[in-house]
Amino acid sequence: MANTSLNDSDNSDMVLADFPQHLYMLASAATDEHRLHFVVQVLDEVAKLFQEDHSSAAWGEVTVDHFLHSVTQQANGLRSCYQHLNRKNRRLHMYFKTLAFDLQQMEYSAEAWEMVRAAVKLHLFRAQLLVQPPMAGQ
Repeated sequence: MANTSLNDSDNSDMVLADFPQHLYMLASAATDEHRLHFVVQVLDEVAKLFQEDHSSAAWGEVTVDHFLHSVTQQANGLRSCYQHLNRKNRRLHMYFKTLAFDLQQMEYSAEAWEMVRAAVKLHLFRAQLLVQPPMAGQ
């Protein structure tokens, strides 16, 4: 699940967990309710990830607080659009857990946080595609 290369003396060759494309493909074929549930889980997992030690990141505390507030607010808003489903996507959860582990192994460095930022950006983009209504004529 993770594509990591650990070297105790140098973290420069380390990469984070592989992006779970297959989970997004499965979610895109699911019902509207399940897609919303998947997106809420993505937002919750992202929020949890950014509660890790981000003191080495290139952004300030206020920026992270605003980001976390926005992500949490969006997740809460989407939760109101479907009946609560108790079951989380275990593979998605394990992906984010691996991402957090990789971040820890890279000692929460600025480089690691930039890699996480890029991954989260892709997650948010893909999540948006799952909930965005299809364009007319498609």
